[in-house]
Amino acid sequence: MNVGHAAPTEQEMAQAAKVLTVISDTYSAKMVGQERLRTSLLIALIADGHILLESVPGLAKTTAASTLAATVQAQFKRIQCTPDLLPSDITGNQIYDNSTGSFRTVLGPVHANFVLLDEINRSSAKTQSAMLEAMQEHQTTIGGEIYPLPEPFLVIATQNPIEQEGTYELPEAQMDRFLLKEIVEYPSPNEELEVLNRIDSGVLGRGSEGHVAHVVSLDDVKMLQDVASRIYVDPAVRNYIVSLVYVTRNPGPYIGDEKARFLKYGASPRASIAFLQAARAYALLSGRSYVVPEDVRSLRHVVLRHRILLTFEAQAENIRSEEIIDAIFAAVPTP
Repeated sequence: MNVGHAAPTEQEMAQAAKVLTVISDTYSAKMVGQERLRTSLLIALIADGHILLESVPGLAKTTAASTLAATVQAQFKRIQCTPDLLPSDITGNQIYDNSTGSFRTVLGPVHANFVLLDEINRSSAKTQSAMLEAMQEHQTTIGGEIYPLPEPFLVIATQNPIEQEGTYELPEAQMDRFLLKEIVEYPSPNEELEVLNRIDSGVLGRGSEGHVAHVVSLDDVKMLQDVASRIYVDPAVRNYIVSLVYVTRNPGPYIGDEKARFLKYGASPRASIAFLQAARAYALLSGRSYVVPEDVRSLRHVVLRHRILLTFEAQAENIRSEEIIDAIFAAVPTP
């Protein structure tokens, strides 16, 4: 039960559905396919979380992020991560002003509503740690002063899993800060053909990013977040979430020792929180004012794939985290 919060009214649900339809339609006019990616981006936005996108180059991760940001009348900043990027390049710095004889603070690009961190694993550990404070605390510290970030604040980070030269693997603590991790797949032949057709028609291609109109306001986004936070989650569903996360930490008795040996570490309590927040957002996207167990099941990969740590043995045998997650969900009874 959402203690102290009234459940969303029919009018609020209708208004939320209207805003979500506008965002989705605008996204689809620009993006070809990638429905799962659109859903994950919207869930992160509604749940007030951050999202990590992983794929080989050229699968429109950056386009998807900038398209979503362009639909909202908000500040959008793109940061291209490189090994020589400094924390101050992201958070901001103090600059000496000769005219006044004093220092003034110049805020960095992280001070925006939507921040796209392109190839986050190319930045050094020190720079990644600066982002960690921003993502978790929604603030930055410059010269001992605290500067709050604008609300809503959404980090969309991308990383390339096949190119390891000049990259710094994201530490588990940083990965845990992402509400979701989405793996972006190759398009189907029909979708790829549609991409070519849209390039010829001028919808896609150089300079086309500016063609996406601001269709919703920041107030609309805050309304979506408010409505989602009041979506009803039954105690049985809450117990289901906690049970699933518990099994990631104690897998042996539930999925058998043969599979359990592949799991080095289970998920932290942030996984339970992520399931709760993301399931509410997913229910809202589905037009419901309550969460059902299927919402949790649908989110199992995006919520858990970056939170459970597999052993070297699993990597050697080409065991993917999704296989272990599916086994865990098969072992826990659905309410």
